[in-house]
Amino acid sequence: MADWKNRKVLVTGAGGFIGSHLTERLLELGADVTAFLRYNSRHDDGFLRVLDPKLTAHLTKFYGELRELDTVQRAMKGIEVVFNLAALPGIPYSYLHPNETIETNVIGTLNALTAARAENVSRFVQTSTSEVYGSALYVPIDEAHPKQPQSPYSASKISSDAIALSYYYSFNLPVAIIRPFNTYGPRQSGRAVIPTIITQALTMDEIKLGNLDTTRDLTFVKDTVEGFVRVAESDAAVGQEINVGCGFEIRIGDLAKKIIELTGRDVKLSIDQERVRPTKSEVQRLFCANQKAKELLGWEPQYDLDAGLRATMEWFHDPDHLRYYDPARYTV
Repeated sequence: MADWKNRKVLVTGAGGFIGSHLTERLLELGADVTAFLRYNSRHDDGFLRVLDPKLTAHLTKFYGELRELDTVQRAMKGIEVVFNLAALPGIPYSYLHPNETIETNVIGTLNALTAARAENVSRFVQTSTSEVYGSALYVPIDEAHPKQPQSPYSASKISSDAIALSYYYSFNLPVAIIRPFNTYGPRQSGRAVIPTIITQALTMDEIKLGNLDTTRDLTFVKDTVEGFVRVAESDAAVGQEINVGCGFEIRIGDLAKKIIELTGRDVKLSIDQERVRPTKSEVQRLFCANQKAKELLGWEPQYDLDAGLRATMEWFHDPDHLRYYDPARYTV
């Protein structure tokens, strides 16, 4: 499967942060990509709009709703490889809209699996999240770590992963689960911590954050995307759950200080109680054990945190990019 030229690939959630980078990479590799996009009256393609037009000759846009099986079945026709990234990813949003989060993430995944089974696809890559582990009971966190549904979002992803694996065990669908840890980079939503810090640091005199003492394992998006490609290419990945992360942790307060230093501005750091998660829901520590990815996929990160942050900040420095963000607003 290492040769992607003219392979028929479906990417759900293709207009999003990771989805757009993955779509871009697959087009560079020569794949014929169908981008499944949630319909809106503006025909907003998300970040697919920034792709090089030279690549998009092999891109087909399919608008629909993942919760509607008939629509997903139509999108799946002739597809060989599926990357299922579509989800409602916001943890604070899941506190406000748990029903929508569960329906979109769980039923959407079920529909994609059902359609993929009928189409007899050669690989189904299910996107998980490190949030399924909850606060670390031990570190580094390997794939055997217990799942802890500390938010409705986390619960929806635990459920989605379980359903995906059930299709592997029950129907021999070639499912592989990739579990990224805290991906960051250009195009990321303002609801994520690194864009929140960068946009405030560039435009305001005070950065407002939630809990400064939590730790995260941060992976640059190009490394995460390479993990997706390797999972799809590896027969050894089928039936497996595979962490993709850098294998280190950094305290959010220290991350903010590092970004402030990179901006060269004199910016104050403070805690905004509105941004603090409920105590029992807060994931205090995420620190990835990535040995399985190294052994099964030959994958390891190519970007350290400083290199990844510099590349990310270079993108945010462009006024045409920064205008899509509202740094003063808490985005859920």
